Amino acid sequence: MPAHPRQRGFTMALALALAVGMGILLMKTAPALSFEVQHANEEELIFRGEAIAEALRIYFARAKQYPRDLDEVMKVRPRILRQKYKDPMTEAGDWEFITQVQPGASGNTQGLPIVGVRSKGNQNAKHIYQLKELVRDWTFSADQNLLGLGDEATRLRNLQRPPTPAGQGQTQTPSPTPKN
Repeated sequence: MPAHPRQRGFTMALALALAVGMGILLMKTAPALSFEVQHANEEELIFRGEAIAEALRIYFARAKQYPRDLDEVMKVRPRILRQKYKDPMTEAGDWEFITQVQPGASGNTQGLPIVGVRSKGNQNAKHIYQLKELVRDWTFSADQNLLGLGDEATRLRNLQRPPTPAGQGQTQTPSPTPKN
């Protein structure tokens, strides 16, 4: 027996109400999801940037000069960098290189000795890292003194937690703190 037209309308209204309710719930969770994605990307940026900076330090210790591109670092055996990491904050994944000497008027850094990297992303950070809130301002360098950050970077690196009673345990540097 065919259903009454009223009954079909009730089912349609119920389906529409459920769709609207689900849409509202998705809209409420989208910002939280976006925050989590950016938070994870920033954590990855810090990991990758520090890994590259450490590889540049090791490269300099072995070769007594800085590499002119990251491919030179990847050729060193045994490996000092697990892989040629991409910048997680940009679509292209390209880093901005921090060079040992100032680039010319064109801003071209190709062929100049690389002492560090920074992200090309312009996002406001969810973390405060190196006392900076803009991702592009975070620098990962093998030689902080070249950037005029030597004293401040050393002070930040040497921040320590109070030792545990009776001198037990190791002191650690604080991890990057998330912003609210």
